Amino acid sequence: MSLSLRTISREQHLAYVQSLPSASHCQVPAWADVKTEWRSESLGWFDKGGQLVGVGLVLYRQLPKIKRYLAYLPEGPVINWYAPNLDDWLQPMLAHLKNQGAFSVKMGPPVVIRRWDAPAIKAGIQDPDVKRLRDVEATHIEPRAFEVADRLRKMGWQQGEDGGAGFGDVQPRYVYQVPLANRSLDDVLKGFNQLWRRNIKKAEKAGVEVVQGGYEDLAEWQRLYEITAERDRFRPRPLSYFQRMWTVLNSEDPNRMRLYFARHNGVNLSAATMLVVGGHVWYSYGASDNIGREVRPSNAMQWRMLRDAYAMGATVYDLRGISDSLDESDHLFGLIQFKVGTGGEAVEYIGEWDFPLNKLLHKALDIYMSRR
Repeated sequence: MSLSLRTISREQHLAYVQSLPSASHCQVPAWADVKTEWRSESLGWFDKGGQLVGVGLVLYRQLPKIKRYLAYLPEGPVINWYAPNLDDWLQPMLAHLKNQGAFSVKMGPPVVIRRWDAPAIKAGIQDPDVKRLRDVEATHIEPRAFEVADRLRKMGWQQGEDGGAGFGDVQPRYVYQVPLANRSLDDVLKGFNQLWRRNIKKAEKAGVEVVQGGYEDLAEWQRLYEITAERDRFRPRPLSYFQRMWTVLNSEDPNRMRLYFARHNGVNLSAATMLVVGGHVWYSYGASDNIGREVRPSNAMQWRMLRDAYAMGATVYDLRGISDSLDESDHLFGLIQFKVGTGGEAVEYIGEWDFPLNKLLHKALDIYMSRR
């Protein structure tokens, strides 16, 4: 199958994504407008008959002082990763990006390699010899993913460092998902652990209500988010980032981004943003106050978001990044502990991959990044 690649319009790109069961929210055309510090381009792969068969959103970041770019396809491109002729997909892309002035290409194939169900993770947490998720035997392994990794290595792609829990601009290698396809809501709730079910009941009894917000409520979101940032010691994104995200994503699709608040006695205690692309729903950012934790607002809010995702016909509710540490003394351990309570499963992707088009500049970028 001979494939050709060229720049396509955002309309073509969006129409193709909409024709799929789902794609990453980092690969919709509007994501380029969220990331204003990058230049962007929509790429399209065409088969011999001129049919569009794959797309990719490329973000270009210029190197300081020279007209050379890092080309980044976050959680993409959206192509047939299992095609035996993967070369025919990726070679035209590399040639095109080189022509555009890219010195290095980074991509995140949306290819799952392993899954661990909640009981396997719980057993891992209880075993003192187990420190990481990868020390636990996976409940499901995808053999084709190993073939993809082999093909990439043979082509000269290099596997990037683990992206941690997906904070900042690097995509997470490990995420936590609750599968919804072919399950009843009762079944999903039964999959929650006892503590989660108890906390959902507790919130209901206390009269916690979960409501959806709009653009005008983003300042209130920001208040809770900044409290969270101070508590968890990370640098918060500015309000303008979320306002832009809301405006550009929802002008592409009115249901692309949602905002939720859990409130008690009229006071907002926790908040979250949700992203929707086809059958894939993500809990994207979360925030909570230091007060009112005893009425369990976060559990109530997640349960409502999950029910809404289910009502939309979602096949997966994605709680996004986790670290692979199962060590209770690790500061990121609480994240996996909270998410594992939803039943669900930890999912490992094959990670991000780099192709140095100019080895010298690629090396310089590595050094520059490691100093930041």
